[in-house]
Amino acid sequence: MTPAGLGADGIDTSRPQSARMYDYFLGGKDNYPVDWEAAERVIALFPAVRHMARVNRDFMHRASRLLAGRGIRQFLDIGTGIPTRPNLHQVVQAVEPGARVVYADNDPIVLRHAEALLHSTPEGSTTYIQADVREPAKILAAAKEVLDFEQPVALSLVALLHLVADEDDPHGIVGELVAALAPGSYLALSHATGDFDPETWERVVEVYRRGGTPAQVRSGDEFTAFFTGLELVEPGIELAARWHPEAGEQPSGTERIPLYVGVARTV
Repeated sequence: MTPAGLGADGIDTSRPQSARMYDYFLGGKDNYPVDWEAAERVIALFPAVRHMARVNRDFMHRASRLLAGRGIRQFLDIGTGIPTRPNLHQVVQAVEPGARVVYADNDPIVLRHAEALLHSTPEGSTTYIQADVREPAKILAAAKEVLDFEQPVALSLVALLHLVADEDDPHGIVGELVAALAPGSYLALSHATGDFDPETWERVVEVYRRGGTPAQVRSGDEFTAFFTGLELVEPGIELAARWHPEAGEQPSGTERIPLYVGVARTV
């Protein structure tokens, strides 16, 4: 028998999931009442969270497009989330049709939608790995079956590390992943921060933790530490809406969305 709240496809509908809440913020349909309830509690605390989700997606698009424009042809995206067009592979393969993309996520609902992630250009390829970021060795071993780690790879950890608590050693995880990259590779990160309204974000974090997600926002200095030893791409660490903005892309009122971002090159 299937345990209460657990579907035959392995999707747990008894408690909220961060990927499904994110999908709800983006206006998607791959979420359940338990996710709506938790997401609405977050919205009540921080009404701009829907804008924040869109700003984060826009940053991912801009960063991926920039790196593809710099000739990067290999991408490893960890914490993929539920597919929302355009996905990373669609962005980069529009610039570099032969780009190879590996997605990794640990949520069964993302696995259910993996087929949507695997449509690629004839010249390129996309692959999906079911794995948790807390298993960097497993992710790297699977990714190396598709990507050539002797050549530059763009590593994307977008809106992921604020779902990894300090006790799981996020800096160690990032360090292990980056250590596997060839010189000339890139790291792209985005991360929620409580720098501008700590009391609100303490309450938002509590909503996630009650649902079983070990959320943790971090300061600008803590975020910057993820890039230790790397060369930051201009303009360095910034709020997401201010990082290489494109005309007509950002909705009004997003300039102070509390989401730090950065892209850096390995040396």
